[in-house]
Amino acid sequence: MIFYKPYDVLSQFTDSQGDRATLKDFIPVENVYPVGRLDRDSEGLLLLTNHGQLQHRLSTPEYGHPRTYWVQVERIPEAAAIAQLCQGVMIQGQPTRPAQVRLLPEPPQLPPRDPPIRYRKSVPTAWLEMTLTEGRNRQVRRMTAAVGHPTLRLVRWAIGSQNLAGLAPGEWRSLAPAEVQQLLVENALAR
Repeated sequence: MIFYKPYDVLSQFTDSQGDRATLKDFIPVENVYPVGRLDRDSEGLLLLTNHGQLQHRLSTPEYGHPRTYWVQVERIPEAAAIAQLCQGVMIQGQPTRPAQVRLLPEPPQLPPRDPPIRYRKSVPTAWLEMTLTEGRNRQVRRMTAAVGHPTLRLVRWAIGSQNLAGLAPGEWRSLAPAEVQQLLVENALAR
């Protein structure tokens, strides 16, 4: 299934502190597990499955499946900053894999975030589309910060061929059999 994780929701079904929103608050389906994570302060596509091999393939960095993010950053990145992101940058002492990065000509059509991001009249913002093939902890945020453009809003739009089209924050849907088959093919699990 695909879930549009809202801002300020944990990517798990339980909360050790007991007072934060979790997947259980939105998804009444049992025996499905999130594939990877989105930080509490990130939004977007979270894939949930009961298919152990698929979860393993999508969660293991060596398989390098693509994940696409829409990232609102401070200031307008110049071509050199985008080229750096494309080549890979050093975060936590290790280089990131090359990424596909482009400056979006217009902000993506997304619902407003609750709460809204902080705006500063003197600092313009821009949106990037970033497709990564690894999933290190807070990687997108660390990459944009490394090139001088801190992330203000982060939305995962797609995992492989699956995307958020037609869903609003907090909504989920089951995958059609053809979509499941496509995910299995993309991850070399089709029979």
